[in-house]
Amino acid sequence: MKGKHLMAEQIYEMTYEGITEMQEELERRKTVVAAEVAERLKEARALGDLSENSEYDDAKAAQADNEIRIAEIEQILKNAKLIEDKEISRTRVTLGGFVTLVDEDTKEEREFKLVGQQEEDIFNGKISSESPVGAAIMGKKRNDVVQVRTPAGMLKYKIVKIARPK
Repeated sequence: MKGKHLMAEQIYEMTYEGITEMQEELERRKTVVAAEVAERLKEARALGDLSENSEYDDAKAAQADNEIRIAEIEQILKNAKLIEDKEISRTRVTLGGFVTLVDEDTKEEREFKLVGQQEEDIFNGKISSESPVGAAIMGKKRNDVVQVRTPAGMLKYKIVKIARPK
């Protein structure tokens, strides 16, 4: 077995909500998006010469992008490990849990759900455990203060609340 390395499959810890959203995206890409791209290809072919046809090139690129994302989602779902609600701590910051942070300088309070990297959606209050803030608060307790180096400089947050999903 010299020189042979068995690559371990990456496990993606995900919430039930995150897995459901990925399954919905997968279904949409396999049906709606695939049909839209097929229609675009058909219309582009009808325009004639494919060598000078930017619509055809764009449709082929969209088809490739869709197929790549489908394969990516299938890989993630195949290796997804559901974070059970009972595994989510009420006393420590863990994946799948909600945490309320107060910025020590501005006193602004924000609630986040701590998720795996595949589910991160900062605009919907989901931060990755691998992001600077997520990594800093992981495993911490209520009233702990963490310092986080961000592109905007050093930030200090106090953890004021930890909760499980309702």
